[in-house]
Amino acid sequence: MKLWQKDKASLQEVEQFTVGKDREMDLVLAPFDVLGNIAHAKMLATVGLLTADEANALVTTLQQIYKNIAAGQFTMDDGVEDIHSQVEFLLTQSLGDTGKKIHSARSRNDQVLVDLKLYLRHELEQLVHNTHQLFTLLQQQSEKYKRDLLPGYTHLQLAMPSSFGLWFGAYAESLVDDVTTLHAAYAVVNKNPLGSAAGYGSSFPINRTLTTQLLGFDDLNYNVVYAQMGRGKTERIVASAIANIAATLAKLSMDACLFMNQNFGFISFPDELTTGSSIMPHKKNPDVFELIRSHCNRIQALPNEIMMMTTNLPSGYHRDLQLLKEHIIPAFENMNACITMTGLMLENISIKKDLLQDEKYQYLFSVEEVNKLVLQGIPFRDAYKKVGMDIEKGEFTYSTSVQHTHEGSIGKLCTAEINAAMQNIIQKFNFDKVKIALQQLLS
Repeated sequence: MKLWQKDKASLQEVEQFTVGKDREMDLVLAPFDVLGNIAHAKMLATVGLLTADEANALVTTLQQIYKNIAAGQFTMDDGVEDIHSQVEFLLTQSLGDTGKKIHSARSRNDQVLVDLKLYLRHELEQLVHNTHQLFTLLQQQSEKYKRDLLPGYTHLQLAMPSSFGLWFGAYAESLVDDVTTLHAAYAVVNKNPLGSAAGYGSSFPINRTLTTQLLGFDDLNYNVVYAQMGRGKTERIVASAIANIAATLAKLSMDACLFMNQNFGFISFPDELTTGSSIMPHKKNPDVFELIRSHCNRIQALPNEIMMMTTNLPSGYHRDLQLLKEHIIPAFENMNACITMTGLMLENISIKKDLLQDEKYQYLFSVEEVNKLVLQGIPFRDAYKKVGMDIEKGEFTYSTSVQHTHEGSIGKLCTAEINAAMQNIIQKFNFDKVKIALQQLLS
């Protein structure tokens, strides 16, 4: 069934090619399509395009469809082109001509726009929640291991003393910036495109402010042409925000793979979290981190994929945009899985104690020895030269004790301050407003 079909059917090959995986992707959008329909029906009644009885019948039926979706009892009938058609078909099947009135004053273009905005908003909330959980774990591990020193590297060469506290804490603070970019994406997503119709508005006296309130959006996409232009741009902005988290986890995973290597030997994991070799009985491979790294690197390519798929499209709707769903929807599942697995690994990490007592790390403390001389009144360049000459002559002596007291250093991780920054950005999302609006829509 096609809402747009008149007296001629498309060639089967054309139909298969143009529909592609859209039906599969639309099942993910099903609950959000129903929410958009409920808000639209309520609005139509306020402007006289539906009677109160018709609106009530539509809303009641839609709420039941929503319950069926939540219970896993919803399917797409064979021959039905998309989720919008399926929902309208069910309404017409149940309510007759009243069901046919639901599409007044809108287009499938703004239907899919509002579905995607509601879906992206929902997924961003879940991603923020999962990221916050990982952030909390990283902070806990940072505090737990803050006194355990770790070699620091530049150019992959021994540089200066670091600590496991610094290492865990660095990735925690990285997630603060990542969630900040998620908030920026959320602000773009949380605007209502419904009522833009095919991208040029409607001659019906619709109330777009009402649907904005009913769906819990913060604001409208006011200009109807821009509401349509926002498709593709919105997905690219969201993908860029997801890619930032992916970049953080990819870097952490690379660190973990190095630190597990026997030549480093800084960290280890239970056998249950590693894999073996078919011929080498000693192997404990970091497959989880390797796959997280690869998944996250692929996610980092997503913004560019979306950009290339939408480059040079003129204003208005184009079928190219349909394919974006096949890229952005799986990205959330992959990203959340990577966050979950990262958390599982870091919960069960073991670190090697007293690493820097090994003499091979002695030169990590060269800067500490320079600084001691500076504190005695020797100019920095002279102190630097003296320690350098001692190293060349084999006369270098050092202490493994470090005294770093400034903000963000080994001795002062500023865990509380970093946590406050995370809490501050999370509060700005105002997820409760959305939950209340949707609860009212479904009650």
